[in-house]
Amino acid sequence: MTLTELRYIVAVAQERHFGRAAQRCHVSQPTLSIAIKKLEEELGVILFDRSSNEVITTDSGERIVEQARKVLNEADVIRQMATEEQNELEGALKLGLIFTVAPYLLPKLILSLRDIAPKMPLMLEENYTNALTESLKRGELDAVVVAEPYHEAGVEIIPLYDEPFFVIVPRGHPFEDLDAVSAKELEKERLLLLTEGNCMRDQILGSCSELAQRQRIPGLTSTLQGSSINTIRHMVASGLGISVLPATALTENDHMLFSIVPIAQPAPQRRIVLAYRRNFVRPKALAALQDAIVNAQLAGVSFIAPAA
Repeated sequence: MTLTELRYIVAVAQERHFGRAAQRCHVSQPTLSIAIKKLEEELGVILFDRSSNEVITTDSGERIVEQARKVLNEADVIRQMATEEQNELEGALKLGLIFTVAPYLLPKLILSLRDIAPKMPLMLEENYTNALTESLKRGELDAVVVAEPYHEAGVEIIPLYDEPFFVIVPRGHPFEDLDAVSAKELEKERLLLLTEGNCMRDQILGSCSELAQRQRIPGLTSTLQGSSINTIRHMVASGLGISVLPATALTENDHMLFSIVPIAQPAPQRRIVLAYRRNFVRPKALAALQDAIVNAQLAGVSFIAPAA
């Protein structure tokens, strides 16, 4: 049994296709198939059901593939330990970010990181929290930027910043005359939210109990959905409804499109954190990333001081 064979079976389990798995592993399909067959003979179990168009992992295979992932992660730790004497700020850092953070953080983060760690380029992935977490646990990402609440076994977090939400309304909307909008007033409006599965949607609904209840009653809703924050911004500007957005998604030129109104206290906010595997061996890289985010000087957020 070799690490290469373990990589092959993990790739097949993820891709559910021998050809795509071979491409991912940069080998020919016969090479990959022969290696997996050899491993199955060595173990005395069938790892994959090949009887249909889509390759299915057997029950025994599921357990072995999961253990193979753990072995491969530990092998990566050994490689990283072997280079501990080298500069931790050299070499790419694989970073994932949720969709509602990436477009607003990355432009300033990249510029800031150039000064702090010029030899540490970022390999980036934008996705939903669940998908980023799975990639983090598989070792495909080194760290992820997500929103709380966030609790995962074997994963540590570094708090980065707290970010308030604001109401945005079309020009001429009655809310323009208010000093702040209450949750009750929001519940009476047509509210534009991100599609289901986005953590920011859940955070907004969590601050508006009546609106959240409406989401659970078939046929009764006062909300519309948008696929991205940018889409929602333009729907509000066109007069379709109002929305609630995080501070970083707002710019000083937005007054030409719509009006921005604070939310009455206690105003909802979200905490953004940096999550990483407990056994990650480049702590200086994480510290540099945290420093770069602070130095990015995001408008409207409250940065959290690093723990002593």
